[in-house]
Amino acid sequence: MLKKVLDLFDRPDEETKASQYSVELATAALLSEVIRADHEVDEREKIAYREILERQFSLDQEALDTLVEDGHETADDAVGLVHFTKVINKKCDNEQKKNILTSLWELAYADDNLAPMEEHTIRRIADLLYIPHSQFIKTKLSVSDE
Repeated sequence: MLKKVLDLFDRPDEETKASQYSVELATAALLSEVIRADHEVDEREKIAYREILERQFSLDQEALDTLVEDGHETADDAVGLVHFTKVINKKCDNEQKKNILTSLWELAYADDNLAPMEEHTIRRIADLLYIPHSQFIKTKLSVSDE
């Protein structure tokens, strides 16, 4: 009984969990959340996911494969988005956050169909990244026009 009580206090706090992730892994996990938001993973989304990560982080093929796999696994194990957005908020400036938001929209539009749950997921992420609603809309419109 005492062991169980002590274990409650031994759990890693939010700060410790968040520090486990790099910006690359946090971004990959957020992108993964957008892919699976509508419960339909299209082949075009898989291709876009890899292209976005490769472009954003200038990765070689081996590092890209690892990040893709780790991003999906991390998103699968996650309970929410806060751990990932916390890392990005700590380590990224506003321009980098805007680039991440653009990537999220590019991924959502990769299959030529923006599902309401994809938009909702991106909205939640944008809120957690402290991105103003006006920037959220501008970015959405700029990506949808392409």
